[in-house]
Amino acid sequence: MSESSAGYNEPAHSDDRPLRVLVIAGSQRRLNSCPGLDSKARALMHRMVGRLPIGWQVDHEDIGNEHGKPKIQACNACVSSSMALCVWPCNCYGPDSTTQPDLLWDLHLYERLARADAWAFIGPINWYAPTTNFKLLFDRLVCMNGGNPRPDLIDKKNTLLAQQLERSALWAQLSKNHLQGRTAAFFCYGDLGAADIGEDGRPKLLRDKAWFDPQDEPFSDERNAYQGVVWQCRYSGIEVPDGLWQHADIGVGQIYADSQASDLKDEPEVMKLFDGWVERFAAFVERKGFIADVEQAERGAKSTTNQR
Repeated sequence: MSESSAGYNEPAHSDDRPLRVLVIAGSQRRLNSCPGLDSKARALMHRMVGRLPIGWQVDHEDIGNEHGKPKIQACNACVSSSMALCVWPCNCYGPDSTTQPDLLWDLHLYERLARADAWAFIGPINWYAPTTNFKLLFDRLVCMNGGNPRPDLIDKKNTLLAQQLERSALWAQLSKNHLQGRTAAFFCYGDLGAADIGEDGRPKLLRDKAWFDPQDEPFSDERNAYQGVVWQCRYSGIEVPDGLWQHADIGVGQIYADSQASDLKDEPEVMKLFDGWVERFAAFVERKGFIADVEQAERGAKSTTNQR
């Protein structure tokens, strides 16, 4: 949906709360983990937080890897057995677990996503795709699209009961997009192979260069590296306007050591592009206004599982 066709005439207003947004950096890199250098995504996240309107309630999170800390656990694909087995919010894991520690639950991200009117995701392109951490996050968000809000009806995780529920008339009343109506924006960036790509478009290290034609790469528009998570949002009732789905080339032709967060100052066109994306995000969210019943949605996003 384009910004011009969003269909919002007057923003919803509330005297009780400010507009709420959640900004998430999705690079794997963290200052205190293996690389010892912070990511560009984290730097851009903080830049965005500083440029959003005063008076908004701006939440932000870096889901990068931290040595010795929990990671986002993998999705178990419950939905493939039965849609009713995929519980909203995910009950395959729970907060503060010592056996299966899960960053998504430990950071209360289901509740924070439900609390916000809009989300912004910032991350690099890794091999024509989102980062591992973003992919894990969105795999675990499959339950926002029709997930079962009543695990008590399936004895928490009984597959046969779930299949029976999915076939029943009751299921049509229970299944819904749980975060319907929110806005999501994506800013992804890549280096087009940096200094590793030769003039022929193939990796310099590649010996057998006739094996593939670089003209046959997966897509010509680099932003499509994030198309899977964008369309997951759209199918889940989350609005992603085309103007808020942005890509930038950073560090093209450079060695990786010379393309760090501290080098973003040498990429003025990129920063202009990023700031324009932030401005469009702020304008769109302001125009669209508040999402109703976020407090109820936040209560519904609390864990029903406590695994130790």
